[in-house]
Amino acid sequence: MSITSTVNGVDLERLHATIQAVTADPSLGRFQFRARNHWIDGGHSRTTIQGFYGAGQEDATRAQPFVVDSDEPPVLLGENRAPNAGEYALQALAACLIGTIVYHAAARGMALQGLECTVRGDLDVQGFLGLDSDIRPGYQQIDVTITVTGDLDDDQLAELASLTRYSPVRDMVTNPVAVAIEVDRA
Repeated sequence: MSITSTVNGVDLERLHATIQAVTADPSLGRFQFRARNHWIDGGHSRTTIQGFYGAGQEDATRAQPFVVDSDEPPVLLGENRAPNAGEYALQALAACLIGTIVYHAAARGMALQGLECTVRGDLDVQGFLGLDSDIRPGYQQIDVTITVTGDLDDDQLAELASLTRYSPVRDMVTNPVAVAIEVDRA
């Protein structure tokens, strides 16, 4: 009988097997995630997310795509049908920071009872509207507050904070990423 050990809902046997597999063959660590978006009306668009490449092969485990709508609030000429893209960026950062802490804490045997993340982004639409070339179109500042519940001492809390450096989304929003854009006719 096999007993699976879990910490923070993470199967430690699978986690360690993944680490060993990528250590033995670093090419297994290369992933490509994809999203396809189409415009509906005004600020409203819809994204489908399904297939991705990872662990050396195309993944086919998602029978149905995830469907995510995006819109703008009325003050930005939308109809509040869904969060806007900037809000999804904050959600992606929060989810990635939480996941990063959970997995790394589990690998270190640190049991968490609760974990919450609040993210705030400051943006000046003058940049998006092209009204002031000195104002960037994106967030000028993002503030994150992470609240941890559990039997952790100060050193463990500091270690959890340091683990956020492994977050892929944190890395994307804090370091330049090459973005190649091609516009074609249908």
